[in-house]
Amino acid sequence: MPNLTLVVLAAGIGSRYGGLKQIDPVGPYGELIIDYSVYDALRAGFERVVFVINEKIEQPFRERVGRTIEKQCDTTYVFQRLDDIPLGFQVPEGRTKPWGTGHATLAGRDVVKAPFAVINADDFYGRSPYQALYDHLQRTQSGDGQPDYCMVGYRLENTLTEHGHVSRGICQVNRDGFLVEIHERTRVQRFGPAVKYAAEGDAWIEIPPGSLASLNIWGFRPAILAQLADHFRRFLVENSDNLAKAEFYLPEVVGSLIREGQARVRQALTSGRWFGVTYQQDQPRVKEAIQELIRQGVYPEELWG
Repeated sequence: MPNLTLVVLAAGIGSRYGGLKQIDPVGPYGELIIDYSVYDALRAGFERVVFVINEKIEQPFRERVGRTIEKQCDTTYVFQRLDDIPLGFQVPEGRTKPWGTGHATLAGRDVVKAPFAVINADDFYGRSPYQALYDHLQRTQSGDGQPDYCMVGYRLENTLTEHGHVSRGICQVNRDGFLVEIHERTRVQRFGPAVKYAAEGDAWIEIPPGSLASLNIWGFRPAILAQLADHFRRFLVENSDNLAKAEFYLPEVVGSLIREGQARVRQALTSGRWFGVTYQQDQPRVKEAIQELIRQGVYPEELWG
């Protein structure tokens, strides 16, 4: 099997965070969340990393991230470009932000040829999810021709920040452990003991306790790239009246593939907690969590030695 690849979505500028959160240090020797993610993935068996970045941040990203990661494994960079759209379409006037996580994953189509995992650059997932994805992607696909993918799910309550709202894919899984439904909720927030999301019209709807959430950590076969290309064209047609703001979300594409019988997605549930930096105020909590893991011996004091 070709070398399994880790695709890191790092093109977001971080409007809620107020800066380039991808390159803010969280470890004692200046390590980034990306460093810990790549470290965990390499230890699980992944051998190659593809960073999907915005060309506006290429220089600081490569100086801060690439100089370390490039010494550890085969490293490739691709740009998520606003004008990377099919022939016959054009970028609408007023559109400035990227097209979303589905489009960011699609940006790697020319360099990703092997089974691969997808993660967010600013989410700390813990070690076990990478092993689960690696084990799934190493297996031989079933002979019915339907691609079999994998998603690592977290209990929603373990994925929230105290400092505002977050985006989460809210999932339903059947008794056999396969994903049945997933819907991207872009404003999920804690209200005391309850967790709610903002629907259209800003009405807040409660999410059942114990719900499963996707944090954009997936295991895919290369077939997903052609599927994303087809669905992106569909997205552009269906949202023609709102292309200045609409986003092409990876979880929504996966949900459509499941409903249409075009893919199976097994979920690998983790008991770990999410740590991320959606907001500047999240930084101290992430640093404390890293320090505790170092004390427990999960990571060395100086990650790359």
